[in-house]
Amino acid sequence: MLRIGVTGGIGVGKTIVCRLFQVLGIPVYDADTRAKWVMQHDPALKQELQEAFGQETYTSEGQLNRAYLASVVFNNQERLEKLNAMVHPHVGTDFERWAASNAKAPYLIKEAALMFESESWRQMDEIIVVTSPLEVRLKRLLKRDAHRTEADIKAIISKQLSEEEKIARAQHIVYNDDQQLIIPQVLSLHQQFLDKV
Repeated sequence: MLRIGVTGGIGVGKTIVCRLFQVLGIPVYDADTRAKWVMQHDPALKQELQEAFGQETYTSEGQLNRAYLASVVFNNQERLEKLNAMVHPHVGTDFERWAASNAKAPYLIKEAALMFESESWRQMDEIIVVTSPLEVRLKRLLKRDAHRTEADIKAIISKQLSEEEKIARAQHIVYNDDQQLIIPQVLSLHQQFLDKV
């Protein structure tokens, strides 16, 4: 089973690229969404997180307290790395279960913003990086996330691996720069992957 990773920084358009693959009938695992699900539903992980970050990590109703957790880890690199080191293995296990349940597909896509940072690229056969110029990303994100300021977005981007580093480590690049059409790029990659299976 060919496994393709899709990654890129915030606001580059990973989701739209993955939706195009889904339209082509390819199953897509959204690691960020599944990480939230796992943090809410995996009892062992919930216990680990409470022991590491305090009982306030979950509400009295057992819901993940995202605002609290974000306030504890966002400006503390050591705590953020600790959180990621706890969550990523559970997401990896969840991905393996999902992959097994989609074994009849010609190939699989895993979308993850932190593909390189989490080392989950090692589970993939090939990596696609979606890239976009900073000014285009800022414009998109300010429109999409009304609660964020330009400074907020730049702070998030500064914590992510650079575009240049991601591109250097990828086998494929999709340019989502409002200049080049995305659909032909995805169709070309789809055909390349089908030719390999």
